[in-house]
Amino acid sequence: MNIKLKFLSLLLVGMGISILTIAQTPLDGLMMPKGEICVAVVYEDANWEKYWEGAYLRTNQNVGTFNRKMIMPMIVGGITDKINVIVSLPYVKTSASGGQMAGAEGLQDFSVSLKAQLVDHTMGKGKLKVFSNLSFSTPASNYLSDYLPFSLGFGANELGLRAIGMYELDKGPYLRISGAYLLRGATEAERDFYYEDNAYYTSTMDVPDALQAQASLGSWFFQKRLRVEASLTSLRCATGDDIRIYNSPQPTNKVNFDRVEGFAQYYLKSVKGLGVLAYYNHMFSGRNMGQFSGYGLGLTYQFNAF
Repeated sequence: MNIKLKFLSLLLVGMGISILTIAQTPLDGLMMPKGEICVAVVYEDANWEKYWEGAYLRTNQNVGTFNRKMIMPMIVGGITDKINVIVSLPYVKTSASGGQMAGAEGLQDFSVSLKAQLVDHTMGKGKLKVFSNLSFSTPASNYLSDYLPFSLGFGANELGLRAIGMYELDKGPYLRISGAYLLRGATEAERDFYYEDNAYYTSTMDVPDALQAQASLGSWFFQKRLRVEASLTSLRCATGDDIRIYNSPQPTNKVNFDRVEGFAQYYLKSVKGLGVLAYYNHMFSGRNMGQFSGYGLGLTYQFNAF
């Protein structure tokens, strides 16, 4: 195995924070009415041929093209008109076209969050809405967090607190801005020594906390059956180190990225409650991770449960 293959610290945060922009997620400005449930299934396929080693964008012929596929079921329920619960459990598979290392597949992290609408105020020709979201995720299987670049996630618990503000005009266009702090725990590696700023004789590694921000511009069309949106998402780790030459990546690395995304969702007129969605995203800036580009396709079904 070529030792340079070990340099790739790309999925450490990228897979842990890959929250999709489908209806009624922790990131959007939508709410489910009391008693309604939305069931969604999304397929995502993402690739990279270049990755950031620290801030340096490079290639590695021993990896070739890296691929990450994900199937994520999600359930959203309206506890009240102002409080929603969101549950998801992704299944992830990783592989590469070059090299000798095998990919991995399995359940990633179980996530549950509570989303509350705090403000719904008419302002001018539109409405100002403010939301808050409290989320928690934990590994759903015993995957190896230190097996990079093929690890399914960063292997630690995560507690997130998010604030969302949105102004939506009566005729459909809206602007949404959100910010979150992601508090992360520790993960266990299959080695008893690592070096960050100092030498540590332990298998326990602290995963850096992170700040996440998103700005989205979108609009509704056809009597709110079609939603189209463009987003810019940024993530910055609060601490962490860079991948070092002739050394392996590890969960202590600082992983940053900036990503642009285009998204569309259409609610079918012929089948009540059924919707289809599609999106494409691209990371144009990053640190210690792969330069991912990918697409997603999904189905949503909304119904009145109680």
